[in-house]
Amino acid sequence: MHIRLEKFNHVKREKRYHVLRVSQTLFGDWCLEREWGRMDEAPQKERTYLAALTEAQNEVERLKALDLKKGYAVIPVQMGLL
Repeated sequence: MHIRLEKFNHVKREKRYHVLRVSQTLFGDWCLEREWGRMDEAPQKERTYLAALTEAQNEVERLKALDLKKGYAVIPVQMGLL
């Protein structure tokens, strides 16, 4: 699962983003990776390890809802094929 949210404030000339990724670790746990910040600066990153996929999905939905309230919009992301 990979979700990218972006927010543009043309008055302040700010471009912000928030990326949420869920992946499974080698040990069977689930990792929620968050990356956020301004597009022209170094990002902030955080990882949270969860026991079940449903916990990770619920946390992603909670964070997504908070960002949507703040004015972020979901941006479609096309993943590269390998």
